[in-house]
Amino acid sequence: MPQQHQPPAFAVIPGAQVHRILDGRHKEVVDLIETAYRLHGDGETVNPPSYFLRFPDRPTARIIALPASVGGEIRTDGLKWISSFPENVEAGIPRASAVLILNDHDTGYPLACLESSIISAARTAASAALAAAKLSEGRPRPTRIGFFGTGLIARYIHTYLAGTGWSFDQVGVHDLSAEHATGFTEYLRGAGEPGPVTVHEHAEDLIRSSDLVVFATVAGTPHVTDPAWFDHNPLVLHVSLRDLAPEVVLAATNVVDDVDHCLKANTSLHLAEQLTGNRDFVHGTLHDVLTARLTPPTDRPLIFSPFGLGVLDLALGRHIYDTVRAEGELAVVDDFFHDLRRYG
Repeated sequence: MPQQHQPPAFAVIPGAQVHRILDGRHKEVVDLIETAYRLHGDGETVNPPSYFLRFPDRPTARIIALPASVGGEIRTDGLKWISSFPENVEAGIPRASAVLILNDHDTGYPLACLESSIISAARTAASAALAAAKLSEGRPRPTRIGFFGTGLIARYIHTYLAGTGWSFDQVGVHDLSAEHATGFTEYLRGAGEPGPVTVHEHAEDLIRSSDLVVFATVAGTPHVTDPAWFDHNPLVLHVSLRDLAPEVVLAATNVVDDVDHCLKANTSLHLAEQLTGNRDFVHGTLHDVLTARLTPPTDRPLIFSPFGLGVLDLALGRHIYDTVRAEGELAVVDDFFHDLRRYG
């Protein structure tokens, strides 16, 4: 007889619970993300290509499906379903919205639906903070940071850097919207950033005056084209993936989270591959750095380009689910799975 299973209860975890579990636990979240990266690098995950749903009548919008499975002690399958509608910003609501579905490892039944825009932002920021820490170990630790793009992701990245021990002598800000640049500057000062905060009108000024550059834009095509802007060899967190021209990429040391995922969908690295016909300009992955298989040189710009793996969302989502469940606070939907009989 096969082992008998009962379908798990199905729970809904709203954003308020997600925020409460993650708030102030920056180091813990970064450690969780590092664990997920190590599992991925060790072959204990399944992370298929993301599927992009695009709309002929709304060319700037997209909804992305990220299926994934994580092994190790996490043992969870699931799907992140995240939309990006840039016009939302002008309407006063965030660009991105998302849900995360967790599936039971043994039965495949969905366990929970979690509000996931917070999870997505937190895992993106934690990934950036982890990369900043590990990639700067062999070079002088950056003291001047520049934010290219000033939305929610930039705010989360700053929060996770500050929450994991980073401080800066000066902070630069650049955004096509003066209003957004001003708002982000006010956030930085309210967050207690000790150094001066400078809004740069020109992108070149921001980059040249920063040792650590964070790209967090909604750019669909490259707009930073001059490799000379990076002659001072900064560490670049290229979170938005499409800001840099191939010439900039080819003049740098490039580290990614996953080679196959990063070199598609017309990312800057994908364009570089199309230009050169090879992937030789990709020097390794963050897992290579974590396991000391790669020590990036210090005599070139160093660019980290994370595609954003679904396994990261699953690892963080499972942690939230387990925490809420342990607290006895799961909001279970009664009779969600209703007709369970094989025959009537």
